Amino acid sequence: MISDQLNRRENEVMGAMFALADGKERFLAAPYEIISMLPPKADYDEEKLERILHALELDGYFELISSERKGERVYVVHMKEAGRSYRRSDAKRKRSLMFRLAVTVLCGVLSFLVGVILKKIFS
Repeated sequence: MISDQLNRRENEVMGAMFALADGKERFLAAPYEIISMLPPKADYDEEKLERILHALELDGYFELISSERKGERVYVVHMKEAGRSYRRSDAKRKRSLMFRLAVTVLCGVLSFLVGVILKKIFS
């Protein structure tokens, strides 16, 4: 089952995975490659990354196989439909958030104006 909303760390990791995929359905990614694409202030390590990757795998974004290449860990990633459409769904989520924010601000301004008008009428 695909989650509608990812948390901040999952969004960061999914953005890095999407960038590493570069339009390909299958690709190889080493943990250090993924971590290098994440914000440095987030303080990711391989253990945190592993947990997030497996959570994203359970949510249906990609299939993940851990392997060894020249003595270091590497992931074989097969992007599923949800993973390939991540950018589109993320943009849609951001548009929806911005629309809700604009409506909230508009309602605040409108209620302020109504309050000012009523104050002028009744004073």
